[in-house]
Amino acid sequence: MDLVYGTPYWPSTYKSDVDYPSLNGDISCDCLIIGGGMGGALTSRLLAERRFDTVVIDKRKIAHGSSSANTGLLQYTNDKTLTSCINTFGEAKGVRFYQLCREAMQQLSEIAGSLKTDPWFIPRNSFCFASSEEDVSLLEEEYQTLQKHGFEAELWNADQIKSHFPFVKPAALYTRGDAEVNPYRFVQGLFESAVQHGARIYEQTEMIHCEYDDEGVLCYTPHGKIRAKQIVYAAGYETQEIKKDRGAYLKATYAITTKPLSDLSSWHEQAMIWETARPYLYMRTTPDNRIIVGGLDEETPDKDQRELRSKNQGDVLLDELKTYFPLDQLEVDYAWGAVFGNTHDGLPLIGTHPDYPHSYFVEGYGGNGTVYSMIAASLIADAISGVQNEDMKLFSLTRTSKPSPA
Repeated sequence: MDLVYGTPYWPSTYKSDVDYPSLNGDISCDCLIIGGGMGGALTSRLLAERRFDTVVIDKRKIAHGSSSANTGLLQYTNDKTLTSCINTFGEAKGVRFYQLCREAMQQLSEIAGSLKTDPWFIPRNSFCFASSEEDVSLLEEEYQTLQKHGFEAELWNADQIKSHFPFVKPAALYTRGDAEVNPYRFVQGLFESAVQHGARIYEQTEMIHCEYDDEGVLCYTPHGKIRAKQIVYAAGYETQEIKKDRGAYLKATYAITTKPLSDLSSWHEQAMIWETARPYLYMRTTPDNRIIVGGLDEETPDKDQRELRSKNQGDVLLDELKTYFPLDQLEVDYAWGAVFGNTHDGLPLIGTHPDYPHSYFVEGYGGNGTVYSMIAASLIADAISGVQNEDMKLFSLTRTSKPSPA
């Protein structure tokens, strides 16, 4: 699957000193992880830390799949509002989901701070504005729901927005406790840390197929076999080529990174910006004073159209950015498109599947994929350690597929 097209920004920010080998020969381990992206990186770090003999393989180079295209907004709030989660799943489950996201944010912060490679993890606030007057009531209700359940938020009116930004919107939610990250550097740093804890990484090593027996899993690669007691599938959106999930779907999304700007003082607290419209536009800044803008989700274009489409959509995103921040010297430096996965009910897919013994799946689908991957890594590391956690049931791969309420 072509996960990324065009030219993403993040790989230009880090040249790894490490070249991981390809597998050549037969090996064994406690835990085999398929996937060298965010889900695999977080899971390998936690498992290796717990002294499990951990092996990671990826058919590409490490962090060169979706993680290179990830725009790095980390939030406890989700595409699906807390109000909507409660309406769909009930109060206890809806609130627990948001609590898990908030806990994952804290875990990500702690892990980021422990890495030798700086992942550009910076605490940020989030600003979600009403895209139209009709959406003001939605934000008002969500504000009340967040407050009721102990999530800090502020409801801003048009005058407050105008006093903090160079644009006006009818209302917005301002939330704290979020962060931005460079996902490419983060994944590289996580794997470096996992290796220090004893993990073995093999890149450009593709899983051909797996066989399951009472002892565990036998994974075949082009130049060797891997015998593992447990396997974690952290293959991102390509998991749909291994095991099709009826509750998941894939689309295309687009992003740009501007050239560095001399002055971002009109951007209040360099907060991460998004909106109530679906699909939504979102914006953030970078430590070197660039702006990243993303959105324009659509059906995946034909293969021969993708490069051109990423450039054209990049031009649209730049024009959108100019309507919010009419800054001098706004130019596109990098533009890319990528596959993006979501679920119909708004929750990621995490855990076991009856057709795959000794196996766990990390499918952090949705606009909060890194946070979901952190939740998944924690739950799966617990399960492999023999700790049963009721929270895993929330994300069951075999749960009833329900559409989100409108």
